Amino acid sequence: MEFKNWSASLEHGEYAEDRAFVIRHAIEAIDETAEGFYVNLVTPDVFGNPTDYLLSVIKDKYGDAVEAKYIDQCGCGGYVLRVFK
Repeated sequence: MEFKNWSASLEHGEYAEDRAFVIRHAIEAIDETAEGFYVNLVTPDVFGNPTDYLLSVIKDKYGDAVEAKYIDQCGCGGYVLRVFK
C-alpha cells in the first residue's frame, strides 16, 4: 500500500503495445494507493489521451470513491491522469 502521493509509469515496453495491460496495471496502482492520496498514471502516447479509454473504466469500477483529473501530456510524450482516493 502506498501511503503517499506517487506515480505509476505505464508508458514504456509492453505498455506501449497493449492498452489492456495499461488498464489492468492502472487499476492495480489505484488499488495500491491509500485513501487520502493520489497516483499519477503515466500512460503511453500511442493510445492518446487516457480520458478517452481509461477514465470510464475507473469511474465504472470506483464510482464516487475516486476523483480523476487529466493533468497534461509529458515532455516525453506520455499522458498523466491523476487519481485521488
